[in-house]
Amino acid sequence: MAGRQAATCRVQVYLTDPKIAAGLTREARSGKMPLSQAAGRAIARGLAQRPQADPEDRLLNLERSLRDHMRSTARDMQIVQELLIEVARAFFLRLPDAVIDEDPTVKAAVDQRIERLLDATAARIVAGAGKARDARTSPGAADLGPAD
Repeated sequence: MAGRQAATCRVQVYLTDPKIAAGLTREARSGKMPLSQAAGRAIARGLAQRPQADPEDRLLNLERSLRDHMRSTARDMQIVQELLIEVARAFFLRLPDAVIDEDPTVKAAVDQRIERLLDATAARIVAGAGKARDARTSPGAADLGPAD
């Protein structure tokens, strides 16, 4: 069966999109084949149920990965900013420091307040960014004192 040739069909196609023509030329060059064979392979890939990846797909996957990374980085930055605002608010409300700050009971209470602060920050982020940052309406706000 090695000597058997596949039936060939002659088709004439006019390409009007320069991107398609450039991609086809690039594929022919990279595969070291005539342009007509590159076109035949491209058509076969297009008709296949699950086409094989080409170099353009790798670039598209890289772009998607970068977009996902940017989204998660933006989310993480939002979390840090919200937390910083809450910490600054609590910090400035409690100035000046006192000798009682070294008491273990006070330290335990501070640790508990920090946990509530983290919960309040997470709740605010889940509720939606860009909303008013009114500490009086957030969970755990009673621990922080007045917002103004």
